[in-house]
Amino acid sequence: MPEIKHCTEIKLVGIRMLCQGDEYLEEIPKASRQLSERSDEITNVVNRSLQHGAFVVDNHSEKDDGYWVCVEVSDYENIPSDMVSLTIPSQRYAVLRHKGSNEKIREAYSELHQWIQENGYKRLTDKGHLEVFHTWTDSHDIDVELMDTIG
Repeated sequence: MPEIKHCTEIKLVGIRMLCQGDEYLEEIPKASRQLSERSDEITNVVNRSLQHGAFVVDNHSEKDDGYWVCVEVSDYENIPSDMVSLTIPSQRYAVLRHKGSNEKIREAYSELHQWIQENGYKRLTDKGHLEVFHTWTDSHDIDVELMDTIG
């Protein structure tokens, strides 16, 4: 069952990916593995057992295009030269937890979007959305909170 969460500003450091829509299903797990292998290079990590995915649904500029696979940090410091930083402002989210195959995420998002509409909320598709991964090493058995930004 979806729920509403308010999150304060989140600072992220990680890998930005740019690819075609259908390719993300294959590329996100690769980037997650790469980030896991390199997470000790990132300073000030808040929780190494979580990974954050970030994206803007309706991006209107090149800087907002893509998908970011990151870890949360308490402060930006000594960011590896081939990684990026991203700040997600304080926002409100409709959240649905998905456990299972990453191939079923679209169905989970459909359920979340329907719940948002039925409960009178408005999706803010031009804002940063989050996915918080609790487990991600096996793409057929992930545990992720899908966090859709709402107004």
